[in-house]
Amino acid sequence: MRAVVLVGGFGTRLRPLTYSIPKPMLPVGHVSIIERLIANLVRGGVDDVTLALGFKPEPFLAAFPDGTCSGATLHYAVEPEPLDTAGAIRFAAEFRGIDDTFVVANGDVLTDLDIAALVAFHRSHGAEATLHLIGVEDPSSFGVVALDADGRVERFVEKPAPGTAPSNLINAGTYVLEPSVIQRIEPGVKVSIERVTFPAIVADGGVFGMATEDYWIDTGRPDLYRQANLDVVSGHRPHDSCVGVHGDAIIDPTADIRSSVVASGASVGAGAVVVDSVLLAGAVIGRDAQVRESVVIGHIGDGAEVHDCVIGADGVVAAGERVAELRRPDPDAA
Repeated sequence: MRAVVLVGGFGTRLRPLTYSIPKPMLPVGHVSIIERLIANLVRGGVDDVTLALGFKPEPFLAAFPDGTCSGATLHYAVEPEPLDTAGAIRFAAEFRGIDDTFVVANGDVLTDLDIAALVAFHRSHGAEATLHLIGVEDPSSFGVVALDADGRVERFVEKPAPGTAPSNLINAGTYVLEPSVIQRIEPGVKVSIERVTFPAIVADGGVFGMATEDYWIDTGRPDLYRQANLDVVSGHRPHDSCVGVHGDAIIDPTADIRSSVVASGASVGAGAVVVDSVLLAGAVIGRDAQVRESVVIGHIGDGAEVHDCVIGADGVVAAGERVAELRRPDPDAA
């Protein structure tokens, strides 16, 4: 089965991390987001993946020189201009010549969803489009999906006021589509599948939703990206796990590292404390520094204290400096 994975965003929400690493190539538990996402697609029967890109494919070509990723054959559909979600899907599907039922996945999302079960649900209901749905505690911050008793989508309600939501189910970013959906999308223009295409198919009674309680997380924000890493190292994922500290990381024996992911190429100095954090390749944590609830690629000086921060590749926290709740370099100052 074929799939289209939407990876055309610029990773704005993850800056400054994405100044040096393309969003899909950011690691979660020492393995890139895109590899983990495609591995789950492959478990569900996908063997051919087209990445819908809004910019050059070179980082992916370098990462996957044999043209495969996690057992699937890779193809790259590079948009000539940003086409939004529906436009990107049409462009990628036509680029690859997709003419049968196919899967679409948002490149920000990591999930343990059984893709084969979603496809089976889609086919058994005779759907034109099927959405994976996830329940959330507070649906007022999301677009909520209302279903009938058969699982047919009746309507979408954007950010309903507390207590007024028709359900707590939201679009979880994985779809099964018939090729007829492609023809509904105007070619060569920006079109949102969530705001334009799906509502049009709902009006024709062709959209269904399958709700599950699988693990699901949107990695597109620094706090959620950090959580995705911690979920892997803590064993919350049935298919994905890892040791916290990579064997090629440079760790002083007196450092204290707890509930964290430390990549190959990161170093942690004597007496340093790292808790609930992610240190990517290139991160340097000085002697006696403290890093808590943060993501770091840059340099943390001796004795510095860092809490709830995102420190990019060019970010420096000076020796003895105490910082909290900041991003460095500051994306807003760019």
